[in-house]
Amino acid sequence: MPNRLAHETSPYLLQHADNPVDWRPWSDEAFEEARRRGVPVLLSVGYSSCHWCHVMARESFEDEATADYLNAHFVSVKVDREERPDVDAVYMEAVQAATGQGGWPMTVFLTPEAEPFYFGTYFPPAPRHGMPSFQQVLEGVQAAWADRRDEVKDVAERIVRDLAERGGASLAYGAAQPPGPEDLHTALMTLTREFDAVHGGFGGAPKFPPSMVLEFLLRHHARTGSQAALQIVQATCEAMARGGIYDQLGGGFARYAVDATWTVPHFEKMLYDNALLCRVYAHLWRATGSDLARRVAVETAEFLVRELRTEQGGFASALDADSDDGKGGHAEGAYYVWTPEQLSEALGEKDAELAAEYFGVTEEGTFEQSSSVLRLPDREALADAERIASVRERLLAARGQRPRPGRDDKVVAAWNGLAVAALAETGAYFDRPDLVEAATAAADLLVRVHLDDRGRLARTSLDGTAGAHAGVLEDYADVAEGFLALSSVTGEGAWVGLAGLLLDTVQRHFAAEDGMLYDTADDAEALIRRPQDPTDNAAPSGWTAAAGALLSYAAVTGEDRPREAAERALGVVQALGARVPRFIGWGLAVAEALLDGPREVAVVGPDGDPATRALHRAALLGTAPGAVVAVGEPGSREVPLLLDRPLLEGRPAAYVCRRFTCDAPTADVGTLAGKLG
Repeated sequence: MPNRLAHETSPYLLQHADNPVDWRPWSDEAFEEARRRGVPVLLSVGYSSCHWCHVMARESFEDEATADYLNAHFVSVKVDREERPDVDAVYMEAVQAATGQGGWPMTVFLTPEAEPFYFGTYFPPAPRHGMPSFQQVLEGVQAAWADRRDEVKDVAERIVRDLAERGGASLAYGAAQPPGPEDLHTALMTLTREFDAVHGGFGGAPKFPPSMVLEFLLRHHARTGSQAALQIVQATCEAMARGGIYDQLGGGFARYAVDATWTVPHFEKMLYDNALLCRVYAHLWRATGSDLARRVAVETAEFLVRELRTEQGGFASALDADSDDGKGGHAEGAYYVWTPEQLSEALGEKDAELAAEYFGVTEEGTFEQSSSVLRLPDREALADAERIASVRERLLAARGQRPRPGRDDKVVAAWNGLAVAALAETGAYFDRPDLVEAATAAADLLVRVHLDDRGRLARTSLDGTAGAHAGVLEDYADVAEGFLALSSVTGEGAWVGLAGLLLDTVQRHFAAEDGMLYDTADDAEALIRRPQDPTDNAAPSGWTAAAGALLSYAAVTGEDRPREAAERALGVVQALGARVPRFIGWGLAVAEALLDGPREVAVVGPDGDPATRALHRAALLGTAPGAVVAVGEPGSREVPLLLDRPLLEGRPAAYVCRRFTCDAPTADVGTLAGKLG
């Protein structure tokens, strides 16, 4: 019989609806039940494409004996971290403070007042590797609750106080000024020291795509001409594109590599990673003309549209790492890996030999059970492009016959905003109107389904129906960013107005008087503390993403208030950028835009005029950090940046302004490009 999750809209929660555990969603009713029964709460947080979440579910939550014990001694609450990032954030902070590490599944035991007192992540069904079994943990927590309840409550109250003090310590960052040129140079020097010059990227295993840092480095190169910054981007992007973390057949990136060489990925594919990396590779092509960057940007955009687009026009959250292995089991990477025998079956012996050499498939394998992840280990092509294209096409078709990984169809507002920006720009750069159309359809869905008439966003939707949970700061910031990028590409000024509506909500409901930003609105559900984190995680922090969107909006509209809000928010980057640049890369990128102006480009001319299109394209291809672009008919009043911009002697013209000073208008594409390069 299904439990209380059966009526939820989150695919992750629905995956647990048939567990024998009497799961409840996060709700007042769950904690009221714990108070009524006088029992603690088990909070389990995960997401649908999380490998170890599925493992723990199979081992423990589907086990009748474990479920009986949980149902007798706890109220069990299941949370989708992608649907409730606020709940995830406050308890993950507690887990990391207590254990020095975190991850998912996250397992936290709470008092009926939602105060945490015991923490962990994955627990196995039997003791191993120094970890207690999940049953041992449950019995130990239950015994402590029964025999030492006052002591447990004291511990929980102290943890909540400590969390409040940790949050308060960050308040000093709000008083700092935005970073200056010296601060950004110091950040570059720190990144240079931490850069893996052998394999690209930063740090060792596991190794994550440093999307936001790469964006900062590209902007830093554009502003200063730093070859060191550009070389880090080029080396990292090439290593990732040639590694197993990139899908060499279907495009798109896995979440991270389990090693330092980008060889073996953790195979889940996330919307946010691919949106961010699509944009990075497109911007790298814009800066260098790299054929590799162009190919990866386009293939990643095509992956987004082909694999993640929903029937309603939005983009699904993720593809699972695991899939049916064709032998009655479920295995990580089963959809993606190959053996020499499988290559022969798909291609025939001669082309299989070529594919094995080209993609690095060996008898020993690079993954489990002598299988290999496809890579491009050699810089030089081993065959003509036409033959390789045929091999790739046939392998992709053969892979398409395998059982596919599951897809989380939940549409997350923030991640769709990132996708809108990436697809709009990639479509514009590479003359792919289909990608711009896909970006527009996703933006339309966000307006139609997620946005209400008060300017408030729903965090998620499923099958065209908005979820019940309120949007958080990153939703408003990333959707506004997407709308502004879409307007710059399409010339449709309505997107600027919608971005302004969202950013007005940010300033009214998410900002403190000193310019700091909170992750949740002032009228959101109260948790044990109001989450607030300016550092990047897998995607830009809501704090710095909001600063970027506010700065761009101010440049498009000429309004002072959003620019001042952006400058106040960037104080935290001055405080953290030089010390931990890898964790505030988006803030550093926004700071580069602020130092550069950002430059404001208005292109005026008849719609469809080749000269207008040429100037518009030159403006979009300019590498000036954070440059904003508006295009429209002469006399257009929809976007303030276009006001009072006449034609130049009857011809389409471009106007470039920077720091409240405007250059003379130009009708020459080369002159315009020189002003933005």
